[in-house]
Amino acid sequence: MENKIQFGTDGWRGLIAEDFTFDNVRACAQGVAAYLQETGLASGGLVIGYDTRFASEDFAAAAAEVIAGNGIKAHLCSSAAPTPVVSYAIRSRRASGAIIITASHNPARWNGFKYKPEYAGSASQEVVDALESHIDVVVRSGRIERTPAGIAEGEGLLERFDPAPDYLHHLGGLVDLSSLKNAGLKVAVDSMHGAGAGYLKALLRGGKTLPSEIRALRNPIFPGMGQPEPIAANLRPLKQKIASMGAQVGLATDGDADRLGVMDEDGNFLTTLQVFALLALYMLEVRGERGAIVKSLTTTRMLHKLGELYRVPVFEAPVGFKYIGPIMMRENALIAGEESGGYAFRGHIPERDGILSGLYILDMLVQLRMKPSEVLRYLYSKVGESHFKRIDIPFAAGLREETVRRISQAAPSRLDGIQVMRVDTTDGFRFLLADTSWVLIRFSGTEPLLRIYGEGDTEERVDKLLKAARNLAGV
Repeated sequence: MENKIQFGTDGWRGLIAEDFTFDNVRACAQGVAAYLQETGLASGGLVIGYDTRFASEDFAAAAAEVIAGNGIKAHLCSSAAPTPVVSYAIRSRRASGAIIITASHNPARWNGFKYKPEYAGSASQEVVDALESHIDVVVRSGRIERTPAGIAEGEGLLERFDPAPDYLHHLGGLVDLSSLKNAGLKVAVDSMHGAGAGYLKALLRGGKTLPSEIRALRNPIFPGMGQPEPIAANLRPLKQKIASMGAQVGLATDGDADRLGVMDEDGNFLTTLQVFALLALYMLEVRGERGAIVKSLTTTRMLHKLGELYRVPVFEAPVGFKYIGPIMMRENALIAGEESGGYAFRGHIPERDGILSGLYILDMLVQLRMKPSEVLRYLYSKVGESHFKRIDIPFAAGLREETVRRISQAAPSRLDGIQVMRVDTTDGFRFLLADTSWVLIRFSGTEPLLRIYGEGDTEERVDKLLKAARNLAGV
């Protein structure tokens, strides 16, 4: 039997009932069990969490039965929980790692299987390679050990728990919640029917600040959006909520709440690159901390300018926290992030956290006594203006080689009339231009999409870059 289970930038994802089946989830869980036994990491047991997608709790229960069947204790979440909450539970319960059933921001028909190692971050490429090897053996042999949940609980090999209290307590030590609660902010929160529902509201209520949440109920269809991704096209309801309640800011989390989207007081969407730069400025100036910045190559040049201004190093990595996380841990970095809207912070876990990111944005507004539009202008006063856009194009896998060949052979010396200074092929094709703008063409690691990214000093400049890149790729 051919093994079609391949991990991308963050776990394995497939179409529910087509690729993402109970048999395949059990095979993945058996592979994880074999990996833990081989590495001697099984003693702490495994946390198992899940999101609000269709049957996620059932897939998680199936994984737990396999883990227990291999004599490894399964710490099974009692309800849907965000990825960063499940990841933090690895530390709070001193577990050996975690399985999370989630497809994050993917469309409703998808689900996924993430593995988080003992350090509570995304699995490195080394770990991914080992997991895939074990899973391949399982798929070919068909040998899977299982213990029914009822029996496993009786034997002490399966325990259900709520990961929220420990996580919420930990966040209370990272930011001054009393200050946020008493600030009198009106905050609109969009949980996009995902696992993050209720978290920001629970953290903020009880004072003068008024958090109001929309799309907080579970709905695996994710109505009104292409996918539960906090991007401008999906956040029209949040914009309406900001207007109706007179909110100073809008915050949105994706399907598993490891990503953050931000809207200003007028309902204007702040790009993920702007938010990353704002969070870096917050850590460096407002909190006065120092440390390295780790960024994916799809993120903003503004971070390099902040690095120069505050004399901190900036490290660049391919897309995916399986690349970013190891650098973050190695350098004890202050902040790390990527264009998808996922940001991680020192003192927490080496993992994206949309909930903590939202708290830090709110704290920045309170500490600087500014509106979101004002803090953005403050950022620009230091690093210059920046605009960004990404377009996603559905793409047949069979055309990938032809597209790569076309771009490689073109080797343009200029794009939109501007000299190409360097071409970076670390992850796709990134063209760095003489005016410091850039454009990147790469294939998604989680979906059948060709993505084109561009950053420049005006929106018009970015639109022209994206058009030039599309012509180059022939799409």
